[in-house]
This record gives sequence, structure tokens and C-alpha cells, in this order.
Amino acid sequence: MTTIRVALVDDQPLFRSGLRMLIDSQDDLRIVGEAGDGRQAISMVAESRPDVVLMDIRMPISDGIEATEQIMARATETGIEPPRILVLTTFDLDEGAARAIRAGASGFVLKDAEPEFLLAAIRTVHSGTAVIAPAATRELFEHFGLGRPPKDGGAALAGLSDREREIFLLAARGLSNGEIARNEFVSEATVKTHISRILAKLGLRDRVQLVVFAHERRLLG
Repeated sequence: MTTIRVALVDDQPLFRSGLRMLIDSQDDLRIVGEAGDGRQAISMVAESRPDVVLMDIRMPISDGIEATEQIMARATETGIEPPRILVLTTFDLDEGAARAIRAGASGFVLKDAEPEFLLAAIRTVHSGTAVIAPAATRELFEHFGLGRPPKDGGAALAGLSDREREIFLLAARGLSNGEIARNEFVSEATVKTHISRILAKLGLRDRVQLVVFAHERRLLG
């Protein structure tokens, strides 16, 4: 059985204590580090090398958005695999969560979520699957108008085949594998293969980052 290494980042010790007890009760999960602010989180992650980080958004000294940016930047600089970051937020349409996702987080979880949902979210994001639906990611970005100045979207997709471009755009609009399969008259397995190739060619980790990629380059019209 694979043990998933988890780190906790939150400025409330009591909240962290509750999460620690919940996570430590699971045979396949293990707490490897904790931090009370974003600055501490950056050094803690570098030392403990967690697989998944539960990251609060609003903290003193340095917030979860800046911490996420720095953790991802350090991973790129050192050539190591970055952890999957799950943002902890208090409500669905949270601009901070949207910014953290753009910075590299793989999804968000509400702080009042059921314990079983949080545990499932940790396992899901560790497996490489997005915790929030791509459609929800797109809604976040559209709601807060987080598009950046247009980049050369055509050049960004130059390495994709025509079919891969079609599937990329459908996935970026939030369609599931099943919906894409019906739209393109192919099997879900074929769609999954195409998505994997698209992510690899574009250097993206998951479908959430695919939506961010498309949104920032104004590829959806």
C-alpha cells in the first residue's frame, strides 16, 4: 500500500490539530509537516517533500497564494516533482482559491466539508485527478475576470494534432471524458489517451491546469 505524505498549512493550531487527527487515523495517509503561515510553508515543503499540501488561503506574513507560487517556482528551479496543493477555503466562489489555482494548485476543498470528502480529495488529487470539475474552474475564472493579457494561443497549441486541438478545447470548456466521447464519436478510453498526450505535450499536470492554460491564452473565444 502506498503511503501518501501530507502537509498541513493553516494559521489556526486548533484547526490543524483536528486535521492531523483525522489524517493520521488513515492507514494510507501520514502527516509529514505543518506550518502556520505561507513563509513557513515554503521551507517546510522543501524539507519534508510531501505528496499533497492542504493550504489555507488567508494567513499572516505570507498567504497561501504566494506560498503556492513559491513552492511551484522552487520545484521548477530544482527539477523536482511539485506536491499537489489543495486549497482550503470557506466558500465556493473564492477569488483567493482562483488565484491559487492559477498559481499551480490542483483544486480546493471547503473548510466545512465532510471528513470523508476531504480524505477522498487528498487521495484523488494524489492520483493525478482534479478535485474540482474543470467546469467549476472555468466558472471561478470567469466570475472573477482573472484572464491575463492574451498570449499567442495559436503558437501554444502548435504541437498538438488537429484532433488533439479539438479535444483540448472541449476539455477546456469543462466537458467530461464521456461528453467529449459522445461529441467526437470515439470511446472514453480514446479521449483519456488524447487528454494524457495533450497534458504531456503542454507540460500540464491535470485538467484544472488545462482550463487555466486555455483561459489565460483566451483560447475559448
